[in-house]
Amino acid sequence: MTTDRATPEADGDGPTWLDGGEKAAWTAVISLIMLLPGRLEAPLQQAHGLTLFEYLTLSHLSEAPGRSLRMSELAFLTNGSLSRLSNVVKRLEGRGWMHRSPDPDDGRYTLAALTDAGFDVVHAAAPTHLRAVRALVLDRLDAADRAALGRIAVALGVQDFPPS
Repeated sequence: MTTDRATPEADGDGPTWLDGGEKAAWTAVISLIMLLPGRLEAPLQQAHGLTLFEYLTLSHLSEAPGRSLRMSELAFLTNGSLSRLSNVVKRLEGRGWMHRSPDPDDGRYTLAALTDAGFDVVHAAAPTHLRAVRALVLDRLDAADRAALGRIAVALGVQDFPPS
């Protein structure tokens, strides 16, 4: 039986297959999702022994007021589960780069804080990450492309606000 894969099933209950343009767009998105993180991580691993997730954890803390955030907020910012973040923070604590403590404003929460040694690590790794971000993404796009990426992220619900 031959089926036109670009149209819905005759009974309306089956999938609506992707047409050529949709398939190309989806392939582009999934390629970004699957390939780009590894390409961004490789220089961090080679130069600093950091995973991309570890770097992002340290980086978000370095930019936070008092270099401290609630674990739940840090999990949101790093796009990781609390369980994954907890495992990474435990490892970073073991290196002396972070520590956790109860939130003095609400003991139900735990604060993650960057130590001076952790700040030194992220400060040293930031230029490596920036070079990779520029070489792999930003320098390959013009201003219109960068703005389009921001709009796409908002439309897909992966960014809450339009980029500035």
